[in-house]
This record gives sequence, C-alpha cells and structure tokens, in this order.
Amino acid sequence: MFYREAGQFKDNYASDQALFPIAQDRWFVMIVMGIAFVIVPFYIDDYWTNAIMLPFLIYALAAIGLNLLTGYCGQVSLGTGGFMAVGAFSTFKLTTAFPELNFIIVVLLSGAITASVGVVFGIPSLRIKGFYLAVATLAAQFFLVWMFNKFGWFLNYNPTGQIHMPPREIFGVLITGPRAAPEVKYLFVLIFVSLCALAAKNIVRGRVGRSWMAIRDMDIAAELIGIRPLEAKLTAFAVSSFYVGMAGSLYFGIWLGAAEPIEAFGIEQSFLVLFMIIIGGLGSILGSFLGAAFITLMPILMKNFMVDGLGLAVVTAKHIEITMLGVLILFFLIVEPHGFARLWQIAKEKLRLWPFPH
Repeated sequence: MFYREAGQFKDNYASDQALFPIAQDRWFVMIVMGIAFVIVPFYIDDYWTNAIMLPFLIYALAAIGLNLLTGYCGQVSLGTGGFMAVGAFSTFKLTTAFPELNFIIVVLLSGAITASVGVVFGIPSLRIKGFYLAVATLAAQFFLVWMFNKFGWFLNYNPTGQIHMPPREIFGVLITGPRAAPEVKYLFVLIFVSLCALAAKNIVRGRVGRSWMAIRDMDIAAELIGIRPLEAKLTAFAVSSFYVGMAGSLYFGIWLGAAEPIEAFGIEQSFLVLFMIIIGGLGSILGSFLGAAFITLMPILMKNFMVDGLGLAVVTAKHIEITMLGVLILFFLIVEPHGFARLWQIAKEKLRLWPFPH
C-alpha cells in the first residue's frame, strides 16, 4: 500500500520519462546514496574498503561495461579481463611517463585507450555473431595478456614482471598507495562509479541505447528501419570497453596497487564479470550492481559460515563456493534468465497491489 503511483500525476513528457518517475523510487535511491556518501565513510576501515567496498564498486563498473555490450547490444564478449588489463597498463604507463598528470584524467584516458582497442577487436562483430564472436573476443583476451607479459616496455622493463602504482594525489589528498586513507579511496571510486552508472542509464534510454537494443533483438529488422549495424555495434564495443578500461584502471591504481598480467587479468576475470551480469540481470544497470554485490559478498559469507561456523577446511569451503556459483548460474539461466533485476521488478509489481490479491 505504501508503494503506489496513485496521485502522482505527470503533466509533461519530461516528468513521465524521468529516470525515477515514481516518488518512492527517488526517495529510496536518495536514501541509499546518502548512506553511501555520508554515513559509510565515517565507519569504513581497511578491511571493509579492500575486501568488500572497492571490489564491489570496481566490479560493478566492469559489469556495467559488459552489460552495455552483451545485455543491451547482444554482442557476447569473453575479453573483459584483457580490456581491464589495457586500462590498468595504460594507467601505469601514463602515471610513470607523466607524473604531474591528474589521476582523474589518467583514468579517463585509460578508458579512452581501452575504447580504441575495443573497437579494433569489435570489428569481427560485423561479420560473426554468437558463439563465434565469443571465441573472437576470447582470442583478444589471450592476446592482450600475452602481449603485456611478453614485451618489457609495458612493464617498464621490470624484471619481476609486475607493475606498481606510484603514490598520487588529487587536490593535495593522497588517493593511491598503501598510505592512502581507506575512506578517501572509497569515496573516489564511489563518485566515479556513481557518475558512470548515471551516464550509462541515460545512454541506454536514448537513441544510442535504443539502436543497441534493436540490434540485439533482431539485427536484420533493425537495419531495415534505418539503424546502421556498423555504427551501433562499434559504438557498443567502444562504450563498453571505455567502462571496462576505467574499471581496470581503478582495479590496479586504487585497489591492488600492484599487478601481474596473467594472475590479475586472466580468463577468470572475464568469466567472473560475465557471471555477474548473468546473475544480476542482462540488460539492466541495476542488475550489474546486484550481480557484483552477490559475487563479492557470497565468498565472504560462505567462508565465514563454513569455516568459522561449521569448522570446514578452507579448501573444502572454496570447492563448495565454486560449486554453488555454478549451480546458481544454471538456476538463473533456466528459471529466471533476467536475474536479480527481474526478481526485484516482480517484487515491486507485487508491492503496488499489496495487500490486495494479485
């Protein structure tokens, strides 16, 4: 009864097409954002920052990028880990070559570099689709990681094969390195992810997003009504890679601080982000956050329950965790292909009629 649109009249097109046309949705989002920006920074510590909040936000950004490509445009990609590597190594090269460059600009430039790489590897999507496109992007994953590991220039000829993020400040505040305050790193990533999510939501609601969804639903029909597949698909690869590149930049620069190509950006990263959008919901910005939250929190909760509560060995708990992840993916693919986002939508639809029978 408390979730009703009754009395909320829309007297113009802009209010009817608002991002959150229902007042209750706006209040809920404002409360969540208020808690995230105002309350959480006062209570967050190193554990919550590095184990929960940073991986959740950064993976949510990468999931948004992949969702724009796969969920909205229908182009399957298994190269997310490789594109995150492009963003990370771009950040490393830019920060070491231009020490005075603002880190915000570094993240944006890393995303732009990744977007250009994504367009190159997106060209095959003009001729192939489905499983064959997935294999093509998988080849990009292996090629990019091999390239960063093979050529010493990308590593600044570091014999250890690792890259390290130097300390950087923004407006006199240290945001990278082990000495950076956890609340500062959290707020920086939170602001970045919030703005990117808002931009992505508006993109998919506009002309570009509608062209992506037309290509996804039926590319031949979309071409017949005037949508250019070349422009739509390459734009999707560019925007998706831009988001994934920024996620890779934050993943290396803010969260890890040091990385090795094969270990940090292997094929596991690509599958992990893909699982996030499958579980969270394809074609949904909210689903990207829900999937990232689930994948981030599930291992911690299961470990605490099985190791600390049941007394199981850590290795056994890890095996059960992987098994549960596979079962959940099969469950959502069969029972609810649109993931948590669809379940949330169904719950809101039921709340609109509660307590009356449905």
